[in-house]
Amino acid sequence: MAEEELLVEIDEECRVGVITLNRPARRNALTLSFLERIASACRDLDARKDISSIILTGADPAFCAGFDLKDLSTEDRQLQIERQDRTMEYPGLLPPLHLPVIGAVNGPAVTGGLELALSCDFLICSAAARFADTHARVGAMPGGGLTIRLPERIGMARALQMSLTGDFISPDTALSWGLVNEVVPHGELLPRARALAAAIASIPPENIAEIKKMYAAVPPLSDTDAFQSELQWARQWMARRFDQHRLSTERNSIVERGRTQAK
Repeated sequence: MAEEELLVEIDEECRVGVITLNRPARRNALTLSFLERIASACRDLDARKDISSIILTGADPAFCAGFDLKDLSTEDRQLQIERQDRTMEYPGLLPPLHLPVIGAVNGPAVTGGLELALSCDFLICSAAARFADTHARVGAMPGGGLTIRLPERIGMARALQMSLTGDFISPDTALSWGLVNEVVPHGELLPRARALAAAIASIPPENIAEIKKMYAAVPPLSDTDAFQSELQWARQWMARRFDQHRLSTERNSIVERGRTQAK
C-alpha cells in the first residue's frame, strides 16, 4: 500500500520524471512518512542522468490537502513535542535538487499542501485548482517555508490575507497574484507540464543546474551585493565553463526557436 501511495513515472520523450501523490481518498494528505517517501523519490530522480526535470502532481480530486488532520490530532503528544527539537535537515518540504521541479497543481493545495507546492521551482495549475492557508484555523504554525515563500510569490499583504482568513483563492486570482505561472483546462495540465519539461530538456543539464544555483544564491542578497554576486558568478562561468563550440553549432536553431515563439 505504501508504494502505491506514490507513483513515479519516467517520460523518456520529455526526459522528465513524474511524481504523483496517490492518496485520493485522503485528498493526498501528508504524513511524515509519506513526506519522507516524496523526498526520497525526488532524490532518486535527481540522481538519474536520463531526465532533465521533475513534475510533481496529485491524483484527482486534490493536489494535496496538507498534513492529515486525523494523524495530527491523534498522534502521541509526547512524540509531537520531542520532534520539535530535531535539527532542520533542509529548508522547505522538498530536499535541495539539481533538477528543476514543476508543480502541476490539479486541485486544491491547502496549508501543508500549499507549502509543498511552494517548494517547487514554479507552478502551473488547472481550472480545478484552489489555494488556501488554514494553519491558523487548525492551530498549527507553518514550518515548511510558507511565511518565506508565499510573500516572495504574492507579496506580504496578500500572503497575510490568505493566512489570517484561511479563505480559498481561485486559479485566476492565483495567476493575477503571481502564485502560479499559468492556468490551463484541467485535461491539459499534464500535457502542458510535459511540454515545459521538454523545453527544459532541450538545454544542456549543466546549464540548467547552474542557473538554479544562481537563483538560490543571489536573491537573499540585496542592492549592490546582489548585482555583484550575479556578475561574479557570470564571469566565472564565462571564463571557465562557457561552451563556445556548442553555441557555434546550435546558434541557428536557437535563433529560429526564438523567432517562432516571438510571432
